[in-house]
Amino acid sequence: MWPKYNFQVPEEKRLRYIIHTDCKNEADDQYTVAHCLMTDKLEVEGIIACHFELNGGRYPEGESVKASEEEIHKILDYMHLQGQYPVLLGSGIPMPDEKTPVDSEGARFIIRQAMKDDPRPLYIGMQGAITDLASAILMEPEICKKVIAIWIGGGGYPDGESEFNLSQDIHAANVVFKSDMELWQVPKPVYKQFAVSLAELQLKVRPYGKIGRYLFEQMVEFNMERKDIPHWPHGEIWALGDEGTIAALMCEPTRTDMYDMINPPTFAPDMVYIYGNNPSNRKIRVYRTMDARLDLEDLFAKLQINFPKEDS
Repeated sequence: MWPKYNFQVPEEKRLRYIIHTDCKNEADDQYTVAHCLMTDKLEVEGIIACHFELNGGRYPEGESVKASEEEIHKILDYMHLQGQYPVLLGSGIPMPDEKTPVDSEGARFIIRQAMKDDPRPLYIGMQGAITDLASAILMEPEICKKVIAIWIGGGGYPDGESEFNLSQDIHAANVVFKSDMELWQVPKPVYKQFAVSLAELQLKVRPYGKIGRYLFEQMVEFNMERKDIPHWPHGEIWALGDEGTIAALMCEPTRTDMYDMINPPTFAPDMVYIYGNNPSNRKIRVYRTMDARLDLEDLFAKLQINFPKEDS
């Protein structure tokens, strides 16, 4: 627990949690990893590095997951938390089909933590490709009774569309959507609600410790590196879309107005939704909106409370 808070989260309110992140894919995962680690409501059991194999040739085949792992360790170093959490390598590649899991230490960690002798469910925040969770389901289907997955991914409803996290492993997404696991989906139009300006981040993030400076500067650097892409990034704003994983758990449980419970679709190869062919008899939670400002102000406050302000 962080010693600088003048409040405590009751043990009864804390949640078992795994962070699953493609942390070097772009520039927002890092914010959410830091936010998770500063949030006492989350009893973080480990951090799994995730692949982002469709990366425009920035990394050789199978190497993107190692870049995510290195970035996770960098975040831990800047937060003075190195060695306090296990960091696991997920799969370096997507699943070849819907029946063949890709074994990894990340998938086995999910299984091991899910099957622990603990009456509480295990929450897992999926900030990228869903390969490791799908592989864990295929390797040990019993985890579906014990895990609640929050996935940042998929296009807007009802039609669906091309979406980055989904594109990384459509087979895996279909495995999870067809399973009996409790699933909360934060689709693209909703995770885009977590918009910030670079000026706001310069004011509210950059001055606060080595971690604040790094979070800001790596985003500015990435923003310039990708300047020749016509449609993205946007120059002076960013969507901290992975914050949806925390927002879902910070929100009051009675805010059922924010989501719909639907019969899960499956995904076509072009990432549009297909209805009526899913064998699962459970419904999934699909968010229509989230309290983005509550979440973002919590992130800013926790950075400023926990890390000393540095000269600008």
